[in-house]
Amino acid sequence: MALAVSAGSLMVCCDLKSFENRLVNHELVQRGLFGSGVVRGRRRGFRKGRLTTSVADNIPRASSATSVEDGSSSDTDTVPTPVVIIDQDSDPDATVVEITFGDRLGALLDTMNALKNLGLNVVKANVFLDASGKHNKFAITKADTGRKVVDPELLEAIRLTILNNLIQYHPESSSQLALGAAFGVEPPKQQVDVDIATHITITDDGPDRSLLYVETADRPGLLVDLVKMVTDISIQVESGEFDTEGLLAKTKFHVSYRGKAIIKPLQMVLANSLRYFLRRPTTEEASF
Repeated sequence: MALAVSAGSLMVCCDLKSFENRLVNHELVQRGLFGSGVVRGRRRGFRKGRLTTSVADNIPRASSATSVEDGSSSDTDTVPTPVVIIDQDSDPDATVVEITFGDRLGALLDTMNALKNLGLNVVKANVFLDASGKHNKFAITKADTGRKVVDPELLEAIRLTILNNLIQYHPESSSQLALGAAFGVEPPKQQVDVDIATHITITDDGPDRSLLYVETADRPGLLVDLVKMVTDISIQVESGEFDTEGLLAKTKFHVSYRGKAIIKPLQMVLANSLRYFLRRPTTEEASF
């Protein structure tokens, strides 16, 4: 199933100041963002630079800090690396989300409630343990359609909602997350060098599609920006996986051009365009 952009998602980006006010007032934003079909490059509603403010402002927060999400932790312990995985491949009917933060996570009931405020249903959930910690895994669908989430704006809102709640209930995680620089009690101790952290590979994934892998420094709005950058050069973005691992984002997208795998010359164009986009300075507000 292809990621899609709907008219509702375009509205999310149009009034940045309005969303800034909503963030200050801690309003819960509910929008119908479901779309279907092929993602196309959007000429209106997007900044020319990095789309950070509009998506970050669309994050519902839990109403109050309770013990619901508390796990076992100690200030003297080594803080584990938070991991949030948004998986579009493993379940044909739902978006699968997996959250890991060592053994510190509780039931995540407040996170699930915050996701419901985005117009989503959590249809099933399970918890499992391995050497990396306690994994909370649950499937999400759109409340109004019962289908998986395909709109990149809403997928990014899901990701930022989870990270925001993680910082709220586990403040020690803010030093391990890019979002912690703006919303956490303790910002990351070191900034990731984007030039060093950025890695892009494109490989064939059968005759009809290719696999695009992007690893780079995380920031709010990154998922939306990547989809827009790819579709602006007429490449279709299909389902994939978006992982947040501490300060890094690791993305796998299935992509195609006119229903076929991407040929080598176009692979080079795509890779170079993404490298330039990810490494360039943020465009100033006054230049729009």
